[in-house]
Amino acid sequence: MGIQDTPEEWQVTATVTPFTGNKTSVRTDQVVMPDGSVHGRDYQVHPGSVAILAVDEDGQVLVVRQYRHPVRQRLWEIPAGLLDVPGENPLHAAQRELYEEAHVKAEDWRVLTDVYTTPGGCDEAVRIFLARGLSDVEGERFAVSEEEADMEQARIPLPELVRSVLAGDLHNNCLVVGALALTAVLAGDGVDSLRPAEAPWPARPFEA
Repeated sequence: MGIQDTPEEWQVTATVTPFTGNKTSVRTDQVVMPDGSVHGRDYQVHPGSVAILAVDEDGQVLVVRQYRHPVRQRLWEIPAGLLDVPGENPLHAAQRELYEEAHVKAEDWRVLTDVYTTPGGCDEAVRIFLARGLSDVEGERFAVSEEEADMEQARIPLPELVRSVLAGDLHNNCLVVGALALTAVLAGDGVDSLRPAEAPWPARPFEA
């Protein structure tokens, strides 16, 4: 079976939510440690996200470039977005985000990997999909605003992305994980070994 993460929940004696924002909040839990002591743990409460490593017939990955204010950088990323509704089907959310950010649809969907982005300080879980069989969506583009109004788009060969990741030139978590994961898949058991697009996701349960 190999190694795997396992569910576990330590006792919480008290909880407060000192900040609630539009999409996320900050929570402080008083957590009982193994030695019986109690310590506060602050973390961001997040609805969860999906990201899409979309690869065209030439083996190029669709990437978008967007300003990210917290890190004061314009980052190359893969299309991604929030799970806006509790229990939302992550595949449907991923298909929506690929359309909205890139005006593209895909015929073949697989689960590439599932990650917690920063488990020491945030409960965000991300499902990264592999999408293939790309084609443009007919009709007008989705109306974008705010940071997305200035978004650029490009298609980059997977090996070039990996070289840029390892050189320290690309930093977006989902792009880094997705590019390295697909490289490992292609060098190993192949795309058909990946989980189906509707595979269970315990971190964010959903109805098919």
